Amino acid sequence: MIHTGLKALTKSTLTLTSIAAISAMTLVGTAKAESLPGEGVEVTPIFPSIAEERFRGEIAMAGLEALGYELEEPKETEYATMMLAISYGDADFSVHMWDILHNSFYQKAGGDETMVKAGNVIPGVLQGYMIDKKTADKYNITQLTDLKKPEIAKLFDADDDGKADLTGCNPGWGCELVINHHMKAYDLDNTVVHNQGSYFALMADTITRYNEGKPILYFTWAPQWISGVLVENKDVIWLEVPFTSLPDGNNDVNTTFEGKNLGFAVDQVKSVLNKEFAEENPVATKFLSLVQISAADESAQNLRMQDGEKSMKDIKRHAQEWIHEHQTTFDSWIAESKAVVK
Repeated sequence: MIHTGLKALTKSTLTLTSIAAISAMTLVGTAKAESLPGEGVEVTPIFPSIAEERFRGEIAMAGLEALGYELEEPKETEYATMMLAISYGDADFSVHMWDILHNSFYQKAGGDETMVKAGNVIPGVLQGYMIDKKTADKYNITQLTDLKKPEIAKLFDADDDGKADLTGCNPGWGCELVINHHMKAYDLDNTVVHNQGSYFALMADTITRYNEGKPILYFTWAPQWISGVLVENKDVIWLEVPFTSLPDGNNDVNTTFEGKNLGFAVDQVKSVLNKEFAEENPVATKFLSLVQISAADESAQNLRMQDGEKSMKDIKRHAQEWIHEHQTTFDSWIAESKAVVK
């Protein structure tokens, strides 16, 4: 009786041990099947210090994290330095390169020898000059060169020096080079002052002037929140330039939007990666080539920031909400990226 019981117990124990072993093997196999391609790889993003441009970066980082990559805290700097950091391997990627506007920064930092452009993060981005529609209609102002006339320039004179005050572009952004070139190319130096400093602080003053019923003249770009406050064709209009003239002499690029020559290339924002990182991490490269949001979506998010939702916690939440609203598309980016290693 005792011998038989021991045999039964031994048989039962062996059966349980076998089941446990098979279960363990199954769990290991499942873990292997579910392992992510980015596991064990640290990634350093680098972004501009403009808070309004962090939204798209958070979407990109969320995708890389979903692929298993370990994201370091993003570095922040100006665009020219950003290109150098990516080129030298001090950072791995950004989603903030304006393809044409920042081309000189890209080339000087090493270009295609040290970096890789991937995909169109935001297609169809614009820059140009705007004035309030009321003044434009009253004085029939349609061209930037109308400001060569002292009597027209004086309408936009905020400091009583007799010249038009143009709210301009921060040093280091790239757009300031184009504006300064335009001032000479269109013979505007004698009647227009390019005001530079903190762009959004200057624009706050510009918007205040508009709300007081005063004429305004400013440089802007889209996407960003200002287009939601000063609405095109309702509050403001684009000014045309008489001919295309850009600092690098490449005047064959498209500078026309809705029949108006805005003077700046109609551009697209691209992902840019360190070349060695891109070659060693094809899954990350694939994902960053697929990430895309609309200019309208980024402008809408920027307006939420302007309305008070501007903390980093808010921006991260905005990114997660965008992903949830575009879950099918986001999931397809993840699936396509994983497929690179299959």
